[in-house]
Amino acid sequence: MNKFRDEIVELLKKELKIKEVELSTPPVPELGDFAFPCFSLSKKFKKNPTQIAMDLAVKIKPKGFIKQIKNAGPYLNFYIDKAKLAEHVLRDIFSNGDYGRGKRKKEKIMVEFFQANTHKAFHIGHVRNICLGIALSNILEFYGFDVVRANYQGDIGPHVVKCLWSLLNFKEKPPKQNRLRWLGEIYSKANKKIAGDEKLEKEIREMTKALYEGDKKLVKLWKQTRQWCLDEFDEIYRQFNLKFDKLFFESEVEPKGKKLVKELLKKKTAKLSDGAIIMDLEKYNLGIYLLLRSDGVALYSTKDIALAKEKFEKYKINRSIYVVGAEQELYFQQLFKTLELMGFKQAKKCYHLSYGLVMLPEGKMSSREGTIVLYDDLIAKLYDASLKGIKQRHRNWKKEHMERIKQMLAFSALKFGMVNRETKKNVLFDWKKALDFEGETGPYIQYAHARICSIFRKFGKKIPKNINFKLLKSKEEEKLITLLAQFPEIIADAAEHYRPHVLCRYLLDLSQAFNEFYHAHRILQAATKARDARLYLIYCIKQVLENGLNLLGINAPEQM
Repeated sequence: MNKFRDEIVELLKKELKIKEVELSTPPVPELGDFAFPCFSLSKKFKKNPTQIAMDLAVKIKPKGFIKQIKNAGPYLNFYIDKAKLAEHVLRDIFSNGDYGRGKRKKEKIMVEFFQANTHKAFHIGHVRNICLGIALSNILEFYGFDVVRANYQGDIGPHVVKCLWSLLNFKEKPPKQNRLRWLGEIYSKANKKIAGDEKLEKEIREMTKALYEGDKKLVKLWKQTRQWCLDEFDEIYRQFNLKFDKLFFESEVEPKGKKLVKELLKKKTAKLSDGAIIMDLEKYNLGIYLLLRSDGVALYSTKDIALAKEKFEKYKINRSIYVVGAEQELYFQQLFKTLELMGFKQAKKCYHLSYGLVMLPEGKMSSREGTIVLYDDLIAKLYDASLKGIKQRHRNWKKEHMERIKQMLAFSALKFGMVNRETKKNVLFDWKKALDFEGETGPYIQYAHARICSIFRKFGKKIPKNINFKLLKSKEEEKLITLLAQFPEIIADAAEHYRPHVLCRYLLDLSQAFNEFYHAHRILQAATKARDARLYLIYCIKQVLENGLNLLGINAPEQM
């Protein structure tokens, strides 16, 4: 709709001799497509805004894409010629499979996500991170940015040492499969055993230092168990159809981080406190930021400083987006302020995309306590429920086809359910509702796409191209055309403000509008010219639904 908005803006600038024009969207379609509030003109014309709107409605004559101009109180409302809009938008979509793609931009953006630690089980909280990262990366790339998908994994530190300590002390035999899950159980068991025991907590601190210093026995066990985790992470990436451009590890940046922290101390940017190196950020209301423990052991902060420098210097990025939970907001404020104080010019180009917790009907989870819902348990439930529904509707389908559609439905439910909320808000994930074909879910959008595909299978011919767009004049058709015209703006909003959820909302609205149209009008049974126009319209809807779903990392099946 930007083309039409620009036309109205230029018309108003010329007529009113003003430099800036702000348009709004009326609350209901009956009030037009765009509205111009006349309040700002009262001083210029020495009239009340309502009278100004009345005068302008008479004075300004519709032209181009503008079909009608009306006043409504202090607003001047513009109505777009829907036939011209339809021809412009639908021809663009029909001839361009990448409708909505932005122009190529010079900026390179690194999106850092997933970030599941080794030696801990992969749970539903991690799933929101990976789904947000996939959606955001795809949207930014589609909008025109050069995107680097990065994963920074905690493969060393106290949580790893607790796991190693448990393995050395309890002598448990590892299973042949699901070792990531087993290591998570070992970690939880160790954490409960150690918590509150000063002797054991001291032992863990000493073991952590020994691992960092290269103790051969610990390093050998660490490398072995780390590889188990990385192998299973590779399988998770495959399931999510995800390929990272760069894998970072804490163990790799730790030496660089320690060196940087000591330089900060030498330059008096940082200071000593009881043997530890800290950043005093009190005057910025950010408290004390601990950079290095008194025993010389590195912390997250130690490594993150080195990582930030490596990202910008080695990969020549312009922006770095950290997809990390909201509980780390203070930490990232401290990190970015420290980067700024140490003279890191790109500190302002670092952004923390904060997201809320994933809650279940049962309540909050904790990996330390072992009260988490594991990913493999959740996806198994989604698989079972999806397959059950498919068998009820399509008993004649081949087993291989059922399996393929089962996976599409399960991951659609999962991915959409994790992204379909404003990032900072918590998600209450109910796996049963996430698969509902009638609710605000991924499968609901997939079903709209599959329904359109079914219509074309019944039609069995090529889509006609000689269309009378004036026949698309019902309120349902005009609503669909207006929504299709908005897709590039939705992509721009989602990309520029890091808001994947606005794309989710848009796809739900488009699917609902299609279903309303489908129930109100005949398509294949309509008169030939009306049929052809409607087929052209629904083909464009199908294309936009497919594009939108793919950006969320979701397949658009032709049958369900």
